[in-house]
Amino acid sequence: VSSRTTRESRGTSLRPQISVRGHGQINKMGKIMRPNKVVLILSGKYAGRKAVIVKNNDEGTPDKQYGHALVAGIDRYPRKVTRKMGKKKITKHNKIKPFLKVYNYNHLMPTRYMVEIQFDKSVVNKETWKYPAKRRKSRREVKAKFEERYKTRKNPWFFQKLRF
Repeated sequence: VSSRTTRESRGTSLRPQISVRGHGQINKMGKIMRPNKVVLILSGKYAGRKAVIVKNNDEGTPDKQYGHALVAGIDRYPRKVTRKMGKKKITKHNKIKPFLKVYNYNHLMPTRYMVEIQFDKSVVNKETWKYPAKRRKSRREVKAKFEERYKTRKNPWFFQKLRF
């Protein structure tokens, strides 16, 4: 018996669907959008870019009454480096331009991948968006973390352009 077929759950509810199977086991739908999950941006200026969820909000807030997430992504990917390039050119090619934005879940496509990047929660959060100086500081923090991750060659697929 599934609670999905009962009369009271036919409406539009934000509660997770619960199904009862077999010997009294209750299965809850797992949360898909979790921190450190890699997502693809589907709409807007950054469509087609890869991003990481920094903070998710499934139930919504008083100002945004829908599921949304703060994501940190890559606006400009690092460029190709060859052997004959000098040090200056290599450092220029290794630069990453990040972005931080709050997205509705409808505009994010979750992937099965996770990237373990720990951002400083006091610097990178939704409240920093109100002040331009804090916004710049949080963007610098994200840039530093991404570039550090890129230079250590961890998750190299995350730092390559999505081909489609």
